[in-house]
Amino acid sequence: MAGNGGERRVGTQARLAALLTDASTGALGVAGGGVAAVYLRSAAPGLLRLAVLCGLPGPLFRPWWRLHVGRPFPVADAYRLGVRVVLANAAETVRRYPQFAAGLPFPLGSVHVPVPGGGEPLGVLSVLRPAETDTPAGELDQDLLARLAEGLGAELLALAAGDASAIVWDAEPLGVRPPSRRPAQAAVGRFSWDPRTCAVRADDCLYGLLGLRPGEFAGTDTALAAAVAPVDADRILAALRETAAGKPPGAPLTLRAPGGALRLLDLWPATEEPGGRVGGVVFDPGPGAAADGAADLLPQGVFCLDRLGLVVYVNEAAARLTGRERESLLGRPLWEALPWLTGPPYDDHLRGALLAADPVHFHAQRPAGAGGEAGGSDWLAVSAHPGADLLTCTLVPASRMDAPVGPVPEVRTPESPESTDSPQSPADHSLTPLYRPIALAIALTDAVTARQVSAVVMQELLPAFGGRRLALYVLQERHLYLAWESGFPQGFLAPFEGTGLDAHLPGVECLTTGRPLFFESMQQMAAAYPGMPLDADEGARAFLPMIASGRPVGSCILGFDGRRSFTTEERTVLTALAGLIAHAMERAQRYDSEAALARGLQQALLPHRLSTHPRVETAGRYLPGTQGMDVGGDWYDVVEAGDGIALVIGDVQGHGVQAAATMGQLRSAVRAFALGDRPPDEVMCGTNRLLIDLDPGQFASCCYLRLDPATGRAVVARAGHPPPLLRSPDGRTRVLDLPGGVVLGVDPHARYPVAGLLLEPDAILALYTDGLVERPGADIDDGITALRLALGRAGADAGRRGGLSLAGVADRLTASARLAHDRPDDVALLLAARRSARPSGP
Repeated sequence: MAGNGGERRVGTQARLAALLTDASTGALGVAGGGVAAVYLRSAAPGLLRLAVLCGLPGPLFRPWWRLHVGRPFPVADAYRLGVRVVLANAAETVRRYPQFAAGLPFPLGSVHVPVPGGGEPLGVLSVLRPAETDTPAGELDQDLLARLAEGLGAELLALAAGDASAIVWDAEPLGVRPPSRRPAQAAVGRFSWDPRTCAVRADDCLYGLLGLRPGEFAGTDTALAAAVAPVDADRILAALRETAAGKPPGAPLTLRAPGGALRLLDLWPATEEPGGRVGGVVFDPGPGAAADGAADLLPQGVFCLDRLGLVVYVNEAAARLTGRERESLLGRPLWEALPWLTGPPYDDHLRGALLAADPVHFHAQRPAGAGGEAGGSDWLAVSAHPGADLLTCTLVPASRMDAPVGPVPEVRTPESPESTDSPQSPADHSLTPLYRPIALAIALTDAVTARQVSAVVMQELLPAFGGRRLALYVLQERHLYLAWESGFPQGFLAPFEGTGLDAHLPGVECLTTGRPLFFESMQQMAAAYPGMPLDADEGARAFLPMIASGRPVGSCILGFDGRRSFTTEERTVLTALAGLIAHAMERAQRYDSEAALARGLQQALLPHRLSTHPRVETAGRYLPGTQGMDVGGDWYDVVEAGDGIALVIGDVQGHGVQAAATMGQLRSAVRAFALGDRPPDEVMCGTNRLLIDLDPGQFASCCYLRLDPATGRAVVARAGHPPPLLRSPDGRTRVLDLPGGVVLGVDPHARYPVAGLLLEPDAILALYTDGLVERPGADIDDGITALRLALGRAGADAGRRGGLSLAGVADRLTASARLAHDRPDDVALLLAARRSARPSGP
């Protein structure tokens, strides 16, 4: 987006940063959210990049820095479809976008609005906000947020001098601190309590913290509890009694002030004898704490992070427990200041504290010698307390709490040598074990073809581990055949096609032995397999066996550009992921075989040409679905019926071989009834009984129309099928609201009413299946209306060209469905028109 010249580039980038900052902070105010983001297109086709993130530390959001526009995520849908995506709460998010919910399993709502920019969006404006319990919109002003996105799009286009193709983002996201939502000042107050008299003695600081004058305080434990946190008064009184009995709480109590602000209460025995005085301190954290040092009175460690993850306050106890100087921590990002407190599973805990309303508690292992006393524990109990502008964390030696059970995941620090070779930053790898198995498993459930499985692996697995090359081989008749490749030099893998299982190659041996092979360098692989061709001089490789339920399926090969070591945890995760891929690929192979059979069956059963009549022109179209089993039970037909013709269209429930076979049987039955010139209601009743006898539990919809070409009079019967459309010669279009019965295959005694209509010369009658008008999340009536309007336009265009070609109209009506990459159902369309003059041909 920058122009020529260094000064202009700097100015343009500064202006771009200002636009993105204003849009994200403005979105927080409009949507009432806690986190806002703007995604822009990347230079890489089909990839969106996070350009700005407001209200959350960027590294904690790293798994979502890049999004493929074809993946099932709300941001991708908003961009690809050009529509707003509003998710009211976590339940709706799980239902509509399970992958997105798996990565952010918090009680949140969200809204995603495309940023318009001419032919296609420039990006997406997203806001994470509190969950709604009523309507998806809640108090959200969607129109105002849409206008904010439109304004951002106009400003970006102006900045790029109208060149939308120049608006791309491939850098790391900008971090923006949200506007402060409440002024906060740290305060701390001390007190002591006598359990024998219940009297409390407090210092002046406590009165100031509670907003009371000394005369307003009754000086009893119940009055203290009511003033500090009335909703937690019972907890405070119980903790006082337990402390007096020699059992102080293991960590500071987390309390809520009357206004909802966070308060911490720590208690300890002030005397050695049981039942003696109890000492206590109440702490209200805030940004000013670093200046006045009030929290240094607390015995536990306290530090605060702002919304960008910067350490803005550290007390002396926290510095001592972490083994760092306060000056070396202040002002630094947490992942630099305390790298051992980041990575899995700690990043997930911190995300939860920043995105949800409740505090989180976990254990963390500090490096050897970092603040630990001789013979002491290297474990710390960490509590993170969310606030309006700060995340307040407390640190307590784990000896004061229950020790953690089981091994703790290995944490990789930024200095780890294995983290520096990959083109991605270390945080990319640190998040891999926790999130990628979940994301890959969910994504693979939607992939049914071998190509879809391979695409998911490329989009989910490669970015997670920083890989640049991928090859998937499947086993067929004891030979390996390439199913997918990406990143390898052109033609390099061709000599390995059809390799037998007796070959001395790592991709073969990992499968035959069932053990993965990892090579940290190309030299290491060359030494293990001398003479084997190499695709690069530098890099690392992982060969993973794809085995499903003990059966070999194939091999997965991952390639990395630089030298790379693989931790024990990474090897375990990669091996497990290969098993997931194997199950998905095995399922895909079964699907491919069944789909090929179903396609052949359906092509044989659909009419190769339609019956003709001198006074009637017809045109039919069929499109298979592109998701799941892409062959269904839709069909159409034109049959001679006495001295007229019968038009029929139907849709058998389901997909695959069974649906195609049932479709063939029903088509034959309807043709037999039509050739006998039976009335439409008898045709529907006879077909209904036949379907129940053939396959109980199988359903089908159908519309049957008997037309007299000479007069244009027709009689129609419907069985649960969408209503026909009619375009009159004057150009008006309407939905024919005809009575109908239940779908075929439900009730053996069902009756199907017959209605009449008149087909005038040059009018167009349209019969269709629901795949042409129904879309997930949209009302089918809206789809029927859109098809009606399209029929009117297509008929008018054909008329202006000097002749009404039904074939051209049929092509126009199915164009959008034909070009759709995510067509969930198959489509059938049948058009008919009477001619007032001698027709030019069938």
